[in-house]
Amino acid sequence: MALDLGVIFPVEIIGTVAFASSGAMVAVRKKLDLFGIVVLGVVTAVGGGMLRDLVIGSIPPSMFLNPVYVFTAFLTALILFLLFRRWPFLLASRHIESFEKAMNIVDAVGLGAFTVTGINTGVKAGYGEYHFLIIFLGVITGIGGGILRDIMAGETPFVLKKHVYACASVSGACLYVLLLQFTNSDYAMLFSALLVVIIRLLASHFRWNLPSIR
Repeated sequence: MALDLGVIFPVEIIGTVAFASSGAMVAVRKKLDLFGIVVLGVVTAVGGGMLRDLVIGSIPPSMFLNPVYVFTAFLTALILFLLFRRWPFLLASRHIESFEKAMNIVDAVGLGAFTVTGINTGVKAGYGEYHFLIIFLGVITGIGGGILRDIMAGETPFVLKKHVYACASVSGACLYVLLLQFTNSDYAMLFSALLVVIIRLLASHFRWNLPSIR
């Protein structure tokens, strides 16, 4: 069961498209130009992986050595820019709502994929015994790009206030570390990613949020 190439790569590409789309949409709402839209799209898609690599001292980060994800994010942001510039009526609320519902599903898949591949990267780098570290690597890979996006856009990071987004990643990362004690990494990756996707979709559908002070 070789998930690394057979399943994880295309799922990561789907997640990259979803994350790049979310970054580009934030830039569109902020009325940024083409460069700003592309930058936010790319940062959202690959920023988490870059932070992960910096934490474990993998220099230069893999986004520079294997730029397929950067190119995918760039093309996604560029296509969205051309699409909305050519047909601005697509920004009407009824169209955007349908688009965001579809993106929410692939975003959940991407969050699950990036979380488990972040942990897998830490394990392959020789840090498998450091459970807190590899959990952190998984979570920062999943949510780091969104945090950078929101900071650059001048907003409170989405993960700190909405729909237990980060908690879904944390839950999946913890399950991965637990399963590694009993099964091989392929099964651990699969079930952990599924948990992230399920929690993320349920939280979005039922609008679950952690308690806050009003």
